[in-house]
Amino acid sequence: MRTNFLGQDGFIWFTGVVEDRSDPKHLGRVRVRCIGYHTQDKTILPTSDLPWASTLLPVTSSGISGVGQTALGLVEGSWVIGFFRDDRYAQEPVILGALPGRPSEIANTTKGFYDPNGIYPRYINEPDTNRLAVNDENNPHLGLELRKATRVTGLATADFDATTAADGSLISASDTDTWDQPAIAYNATYPYNHVYESESGHIREYDDTLNNERIYEAHKSGTSYEIHPNGDLIHIIKGKHYTIQSNDNKVDIDGRSDVTISGRHKLYINRDGLVNNNYDIQVGPNANINIQVDTGSINLITKQGPINVNAGGDYNLKVGGNYTISVAGNTSETIEGNKTSNTTGAVIHRGATIDLNP
Repeated sequence: MRTNFLGQDGFIWFTGVVEDRSDPKHLGRVRVRCIGYHTQDKTILPTSDLPWASTLLPVTSSGISGVGQTALGLVEGSWVIGFFRDDRYAQEPVILGALPGRPSEIANTTKGFYDPNGIYPRYINEPDTNRLAVNDENNPHLGLELRKATRVTGLATADFDATTAADGSLISASDTDTWDQPAIAYNATYPYNHVYESESGHIREYDDTLNNERIYEAHKSGTSYEIHPNGDLIHIIKGKHYTIQSNDNKVDIDGRSDVTISGRHKLYINRDGLVNNNYDIQVGPNANINIQVDTGSINLITKQGPINVNAGGDYNLKVGGNYTISVAGNTSETIEGNKTSNTTGAVIHRGATIDLNP
């Protein structure tokens, strides 16, 4: 039986430090300086002369045609463990995984076995585990501290002032109240918060801490969503928000809904001019529609078609200034009861003919 092939040769393994990941073949390979095989002196063995090491992917990734996870997790300064496919020749390293630790010094860019860019490790004298997973109050995650500091509170809702109708009845107020962004729900306990953080600061958390289970995902800009332990969902959008939907949209809200807008708000219905795409508003029993403009006008215009108002009860109109009506056609009134008109000034009627009881 042949014994001089991979699997029958001796298993030669190594530990080392990643010094380069700019693989020209885009295979996810990295250059590793291996302890005992390579010198620390970069003048003798520069990073560019280190062999390229392949990375072993998990079974959750296919390793073919870009299906699954891309092998780009390691950074310069990562400690790794692996083996040599070519046995004692040590020119074909394969990385089995990364070795986190507790760095005691920053990178020395003049020597091997360090990040040549001087970026990693970011922290010393603390574990390489993400701070969000550790939850050490002496070493808080800066992103978490920023979230707490920028939490929004005291957002006002609509305010409808109490007023008196034309018949003297009181129209009750809908006084403004405020609402707050919920408090940050982070309360992780090691080792139950499973964290992924990218180099630029994108974050994903799946926190299984008992009674504090959360899901949080955020872009480095702060745009994020978070699902709280009680099921609340909080979206924070630091830029513009676009939703493009190809079909129906259904929303069912069992509680209340408050919308506070600092800018304008436009709503365009029936863009394509189809029949019966109406804009319908229905208010259930024992509630009102209140519209208040603090400074400005209420303008109601139809370019074509009538304006129909059907009051099931009284119709009260109170005008603080002049009341002007301009009618291009005829005016008709049908009153089944009495009509009373009280004018403190002059009354003037002009017409081609004025008929009383014709």
